[in-house]
Order: sequence, then C-alpha cells, then structure tokens
Amino acid sequence: MSEEENKSVMTDNWKTMAEAADLGVAESAELNVPIDLTPEQIEDLKVKAAKADEHWERLLRLTADFENFKKRSARDRQDAIKFANESLLEKLIPVLDNFDMALMAANQPQASTVESLKTGVEMIYNQMRSAVTESGLEEINAANKPFDPNWHEAVSQLESDLVPEGTVIQQLRKGYKLRERLVRPATVVVAKKPVA
Repeated sequence: MSEEENKSVMTDNWKTMAEAADLGVAESAELNVPIDLTPEQIEDLKVKAAKADEHWERLLRLTADFENFKKRSARDRQDAIKFANESLLEKLIPVLDNFDMALMAANQPQASTVESLKTGVEMIYNQMRSAVTESGLEEINAANKPFDPNWHEAVSQLESDLVPEGTVIQQLRKGYKLRERLVRPATVVVAKKPVA
C-alpha cells in the first residue's frame, strides 16, 4: 500500500469514528459493541484526527527532504571526487606555461646559452616542487638510513665494510609520500656484509 493510500485509510478511519461519534452511538466493526460518546469526546476525537493529519503531512515532508538531502550529498561527493585535483592543477598550469616559454626560447635561432636554459629549467623545477609540496607531497630521503620496507624498495645489495648491513648505500630513484601515505617507494641499493 502506498503512502497516499495509507494516509487515506487512516484519515477515513478517523472521519468514520468522528461521524459515528456525532450520532452519539457507534458500533465497533470488529466487536459489534455500541459506543456511547459525549460531545467532549467527539471534539477530542476531531482534534486528534486533525493532529494525526498534521503529523502525517509533516512526516511526508521530512521524508521527502531527507531523500533530497541524500541525493544532494551523493552528488556533492561525486563532484568532490571528480574535481579533487583542481587546486593542484591550478598550481601546475603556470609550470606548463613556463615549460612552453622555455621550449620556444630553446628553438629560437638566436644563440641562447646553455647556462640561461639551465637557469630557466631550474626555476621551473623549483616552481613545480613548491606546488606539489604545498599540496602535501614529501620526498622520502633514504640515503644512509636503515632500510625500511614500508618506505623503500630494494633492487639490489652491495657488499660494504663502510656502513652497517641493512643500510641504504645509494638511492636510485626518489620516493614520495602524500602526508603519511606512500605514493611511491624510494628505489635503493642496500649494504650487506662482504663474503669472507
């Protein structure tokens, strides 16, 4: 039975009771027992029927509002996921612009010095590094530290007397973490005891 049908049946039941009460005597459909009601009781039933209708309408409005809230929340969550990288990308767009300018300058027939190109690339690198650092990206510095499989990926071992066994001798590729979550482990070479 739908909500509207439910409401209609409940309202009809209250109206039937109120109409029966207006007559002064009513019979219960199930018990076939006469019911004598005073005018005060009749008025009380009418007030209760009106309140029941009011509460039913309020329940229907709250239910509809809650359903709309759930739909809006789901849509907002999808938008947040869809556009989560927007602020990071806004910071990286100027980096792309600077790369474009550097490439145009490098392709000019004028004699551009290697030193000026190197300076430009360093500036772009620093700009990009600043943008990703502001977004929470951190480098994992593994050199000369004990090997930690949670943050490092060992690709080989090298015999060494200079450092204790299990120490990172060389970092081949930087690792990164986003706050405390690993994004990419540092690729490392780890020291081992020399074979005698």
